[in-house]
Amino acid sequence: MSEISRDDVAHLARLARLTLTEQELTEYATQIDGIVEHVAAIGKVDTTGVKPLSHPTQNVDGDVSVMRDDVVIPSLTAQQALDQAPEQAEQRFQVPQILGGE
Repeated sequence: MSEISRDDVAHLARLARLTLTEQELTEYATQIDGIVEHVAAIGKVDTTGVKPLSHPTQNVDGDVSVMRDDVVIPSLTAQQALDQAPEQAEQRFQVPQILGGE
């Protein structure tokens, strides 16, 4: 049975201020429902005896994956970054307000 309906997708589209066609609503509902089904299937996998990983980069054998060291490299100055900005204020890009103000 479908968990995500066309109406659910239409509601989310309205909240996100997206304009979707009837075909897109139906297509996205089908796709999202498929994703939900896949996630549900993964949740049914027997994980008895499987130890949880303690860190996102930990391998299943317990070793921690090697990640590169952070390296500081030169970047743009604030003036260079704002050089072509149509509007700027206090060393920041100034953009029109889109949400309710204080």
